[in-house]
Formats: sequence, C-alpha cells, structure tokens
Amino acid sequence: MKLKITLLSIIMAVTINSCNGNSAKNASAQSQEPETKVLIKTTEGDINIKLYNETPSHRDNFIKLVEEQYYDSTLFHRVIRDFMVQAGDPDSKTAEKGARLGSGGPDYTLPAEFIYPKYFHKYGALSAARQADQVNPQKRSSGSQFYIVTGKKYKERDLQQMESQLAEQTLQGIFNNLCMENRDTIIKLQQASDNAGLKQLQEKLIAETESIFDKQGGFHFTTEQIEAYTTVGGTPFLDNQYTVFGEVTDGMDVVEKIQKATTDPSDRPIRDIRILSMELIK
Repeated sequence: MKLKITLLSIIMAVTINSCNGNSAKNASAQSQEPETKVLIKTTEGDINIKLYNETPSHRDNFIKLVEEQYYDSTLFHRVIRDFMVQAGDPDSKTAEKGARLGSGGPDYTLPAEFIYPKYFHKYGALSAARQADQVNPQKRSSGSQFYIVTGKKYKERDLQQMESQLAEQTLQGIFNNLCMENRDTIIKLQQASDNAGLKQLQEKLIAETESIFDKQGGFHFTTEQIEAYTTVGGTPFLDNQYTVFGEVTDGMDVVEKIQKATTDPSDRPIRDIRILSMELIK
C-alpha cells in the first residue's frame, strides 16, 4: 500500500506527540501490577470497571478524579445507541434541560497512550474522549471525559473491508514517528524555507514508512479482535485513534439501559442519567 501525503504533512507530523504508540515499551512491567477497580454508581444501577496499568497517565488521572469526587453528580451527556455512552463533563452537574454539553473538563489534557492491538474498542471498553484531529493532531485525551463502548457486531467481510482504511491510518502513524525522529532536521529545513530539501526528505521517509509497513505484514485485525468484533461487537474504526484505558467488568446491563435512552438532537438523554458517585474498590 502506498502512503498518500502532501509536503505540508511532513511539517504537521512533527507536532504529533512522540508518546503516541510508544507506551507499549513499558507495558510488560506495568501489566504485572494489580489493576485498579472502580465502582460507578448511577441512577440506572452500578457499573464496575478496571483500569489498565499499561496506560498509567490515564489510570492515575482517573484515580485522582475519583478520589476528588470530581465525577459525582455528572451526567451521561452524550448517548448514541449501538456506539457508546459518554460522561465526565463537570458542566453537566448543574446544566439546565436541553443545554449543550461536552466542552467541560479540567485545564489540561493527557498524552495518547495507545497499547494496540492488545487493547482495542471491544464491547465494554473504557476510552478517553478527545477533540478532533483538526485541532488535536496529537490525539491528546480529555482530562476528564470518557466513554464506554457498546458498538455493534460485524461480519468478517465487513472487517476485511475496514482493514484498508485502518491500514492507511497505520501508515500515517509510522510516518509520523519517523518525522519525530527527524524533527530537528525538518525544523531546520523549514526555517531555511528549503522546500526542495523537505520534499527530498519526505520522499525518503515515505519509502522507509512503506518498507516498515511491508515488513510488519501490513495491517490486519488480530484473531482476538475478529473474535470480539464478530461475537460481542464494538467500534473497530476507533482503534488506535482514541486511548483505551480500561473496561467494564460488571454492569453492562446498566450501560445497555443507558444507551437505549431517548435523546435530543445533540444526543443528550431527555431524562437526566446521572453518576451518583465513584469509589475505588479495595
């Protein structure tokens, strides 16, 4: 597969956070620690989740917010059937009926922590919400907002068709990492307005990207992903785009109840569905 890219992309790519895709380096050691578990009490019932140790920034931040009772009284403010249920906007605590939500949060974001393909958007996955790529090329996560995946079940042929699109995203990720490795050179060429030099370097990095991609065998869903997406479902098109940092261990019946709520045009439930409290399970 060939990487389609413009000259501007090599400049844009140096803004991609070098943490993207690199968190897996410490994944083995992190995974040996006991996982943190959290009880989410809602107006619809209880949801139990566990947080992955391999995503320490997201884990520690979530623990901090739980201990500060940050999530208490917040709403599930965005609910889309066969997709996900989203919460964590502090502005929702006192929001009036019909008010648009989704912009609230602490004054920081978190670096992306993609542990892929080990952790993916299967049914019940806990993931971090974020702003779109246009304003957030680093794919940094919201400081507080999260969603739980419901998604849908896919046929294997649907996943095969999706692999082509996700292959392009994989190529782009490899290219971005190579650009980060050559960041200083790219900046010097840009400051010197050396477009010819940038073009030459771009072609070199594209060739390296395609070589690495080919050596990796291209992009294919793993056996575990295919099994999950065809039996319990999920949202495979979000893989490697949003940080998956945990999963529901009990209470998906409650999540199902939430996702079936009647919503307004902005996907907010007509009847408020609230997080009453969260607590760490010892």
